[in-house]
Amino acid sequence: MRMCVSCREMRPKKELTRIVRTPEGGVLIDPTGRANGRGAYLCLKTACLDKAVKSRALERALGVEIPKETYDALRRDCQNAEAEQVN
Repeated sequence: MRMCVSCREMRPKKELTRIVRTPEGGVLIDPTGRANGRGAYLCLKTACLDKAVKSRALERALGVEIPKETYDALRRDCQNAEAEQVN
C-alpha cells in the first residue's frame, strides 16, 4: 500500500503512478516502480493531478521543480486511465 501525495488515500502500489527524482536531479515517470531515486505516488485521476499541481504536492515530496512536460505526460496517462474505466 502506498499513499497518493495529492488526495492522501492509501491504495495498492499497482493503482498509483510513481514519479521519481533521479540521483542526477531529473524527474521522470516510472512505469516499472523500480527506478532508482526518490519516489512519490499519484492516483491516476485528473482531479487528483489538478490538486497536486495547484498545491505543488509533487514538488514538495520530491524536493525539485517538476517540468511542464512531466505534468503533461501525467495528464495524458490520467485521461487514458479514466477512458479505460469507462469502457
